[in-house]
Amino acid sequence: DAVREGIRSAMQKDPRVFLMGEDVAHYGGCFAVSRGLLEEFGDERIRDTPLAESAFVGAGIGAALGGMRPIVEIMTCNFSLLALDQIMNTAASLLHMSGGQYNVPIVIRMATGGGKQLAAQHSHSLEGWYGHIPGIKVLTPATLEDGYGMLATALEDPDPVLIFENQTLYVMEGELPANPGPVDISSARVRREGKDVTVLTYGASLPKSLAAATKLAEQGIQVEVVDLRVLRPLDDATIMRSVEKTHRVLIVDEGWRSGGISAELNARIMEQAFYELDRPVQRLCSAEVPIPYAKHLEHAALPQVESIIAAVQTLVSSHG
Repeated sequence: DAVREGIRSAMQKDPRVFLMGEDVAHYGGCFAVSRGLLEEFGDERIRDTPLAESAFVGAGIGAALGGMRPIVEIMTCNFSLLALDQIMNTAASLLHMSGGQYNVPIVIRMATGGGKQLAAQHSHSLEGWYGHIPGIKVLTPATLEDGYGMLATALEDPDPVLIFENQTLYVMEGELPANPGPVDISSARVRREGKDVTVLTYGASLPKSLAAATKLAEQGIQVEVVDLRVLRPLDDATIMRSVEKTHRVLIVDEGWRSGGISAELNARIMEQAFYELDRPVQRLCSAEVPIPYAKHLEHAALPQVESIIAAVQTLVSSHG
């Protein structure tokens, strides 16, 4: 509902904004995000597309170059690989390749992550891959406020913005502020203050990390939880301030460990705050397998509250 209201608000304010993607119109979106928008805005601004990611992402790029403000929805981030040529070789590169003449103000939304038994072709977390690409911003909202407000700011950006919405968070309940507005898309947020350990995380791992921090507080361990929110560009300043405060770091990432965003975070901490650390940085990531369909195997493959608690306990079990 929060994401839908963000789309509705943007479309009401700016006639250049339109939504296009698979099943976004008559079906209302595979996660019901766009339900009711077709009736409100009509089929010129809520546009169903064929199952052809490269084609409709390319059409969105063309619309952005022509002065529109497209919101392109890709059903899951796994399917975005079919449009990777358009995203990386065109959207992310055109400003540079044109000598600064052509911006591409496109916003691409996609569901990411596991936890809903949708098997390997619908359940991976590839936002870390996209964080590797210059020329784009990569957003990972994990709160109602960010789900609503990041879109408005992204639509004002002259360059491509990718928004990864974890599919398990669509059912998260809460209340938006009375007058929600745009939020910044350049900084991390400390979601819980603590002094003993920093947990760096984003997306669906944020509520898990907050739940783990609550349980660890009962054991006298004060965990600081940092919501990265933006994977490109990373907010080094907020991250390093927390490292300097707690001197112990756990990175919780639903992506794979090898070559992932957790490795990049680890490297930056080594480069910028090595002498602040009392223990080596620890990482808790998804198992390096295609995400399983079976519920118990999928649960075992992803970071969970229990595994976060165990990792933090290991970090504080000895003193540096």
